[in-house]
Amino acid sequence: MNWYKHVLPMAARLLKKLTGVVVVIAATTSYAQAASVAVDYIRGEGDVEGIKVAYQYYQQVLTDYSPDLHFYVETSVNFWEYGAERQHDTNFIIALSPVLRKTFSPSATGRFFGEFGIGLSLLDDTRFAGKNVSTHYQFEDRLGLGYEFGRTYQYRLALRYFHYSNGGVKKPNPGLDFISLSFAMRL
Repeated sequence: MNWYKHVLPMAARLLKKLTGVVVVIAATTSYAQAASVAVDYIRGEGDVEGIKVAYQYYQQVLTDYSPDLHFYVETSVNFWEYGAERQHDTNFIIALSPVLRKTFSPSATGRFFGEFGIGLSLLDDTRFAGKNVSTHYQFEDRLGLGYEFGRTYQYRLALRYFHYSNGGVKKPNPGLDFISLSFAMRL
């Protein structure tokens, strides 16, 4: 994966700007709770591989009603690669996704959770991995299961399914599917 040398500086600038927007929006609410950073390894159909770097901003709005419900907004930068070295296809994605999380079976050592969300993403290229997805703007749907651990539950491991689609706004709309393994750490 040599493409990261070219894309990483640009991605860092875009993620910083996108995170700044989210922080400003979140700072205007009185329910700010915590923030995390996450790194995901992404694997998709047809030998697509990638990495995702995310900033997750938690809000306490649902926790006031139920301690097992959590809400966060995630800004992320994704780098996808498909094909053999020197003949590969790459794509660069930025996304903004609200996510709802429900904690199950909490204990002193850790707690399991499930989550889902539907967000928006912007793809650099509409043709990727042999597919024409028609539009640069795509919905980012997710379902995930994870485990939160650490003395103050500051670490999270999660397995997630992602589906990117334009929602039928324009044809063709084959969608892109991914599985990710994520590690997050609260700041």
